[in-house]
Amino acid sequence: MTSERKVVIITGASRGIGAELLKAYRENGYRVVATARSIGKSDDPSVLMIEGDIAHPETAERIFKLAIERFGRIDTLVNNAGVFIAKPFTEYSAADFAKMVAVNLAGFFHLTQKVAARMLQTGSGHIVNITATIAEQPMTSLAAGLAALTKGGLNAITRSLAIEYAPRNIRVNAVSPGAISTPMHSPEAHGFLAGLQPIGRMGTTQEVVDAVMYLEKAAFVTGEILHVDGGWSAGRG
Repeated sequence: MTSERKVVIITGASRGIGAELLKAYRENGYRVVATARSIGKSDDPSVLMIEGDIAHPETAERIFKLAIERFGRIDTLVNNAGVFIAKPFTEYSAADFAKMVAVNLAGFFHLTQKVAARMLQTGSGHIVNITATIAEQPMTSLAAGLAALTKGGLNAITRSLAIEYAPRNIRVNAVSPGAISTPMHSPEAHGFLAGLQPIGRMGTTQEVVDAVMYLEKAAFVTGEILHVDGGWSAGRG
């Protein structure tokens, strides 16, 4: 199938930020390929749900293949899937390290490489990475070294690919959230998490979605790390 309607792939799309991104892109007329380890079906012919673990290379291959078979094009990739494990550095296990690298970095690499190759062929595209402010602004009250390592890597490659692909009409940006109210965080932790932001509250999924949609429409913006963190990245209030 081919069409003039644009197509976006969203990883980690079953809940939280990813689920809201799916809705937002559909409201803006995009056809959506939504993927997660566990995800339901959709009656919307403009939405393709694909179940699979993004950490596995074969999942990336299947997502890419099915997206092209169903919709014939890929205009945007939103790398939203991620794992966050907070603990003192010496308490991380080898399994923690392997899991965070597999999802946050390998998951990004396998799918983005395939999508970028397609975008280079077609001569346009947009890649958005969801990172985390903790990668740039650590604090003593929240030990999360492996989150900083992996999400910081996404920040670095966002800028690197933005420069590499700028002459080829492919933009690469990132949204860097602070503590966002999603199912990932238990209600008991909300008070602590709200205090991490100088603005004094947690962010909403809609506020992250708004940032992604801004970047989607901002044709002169590439290499941007857009912070949606209530002032966290600016310093402590």
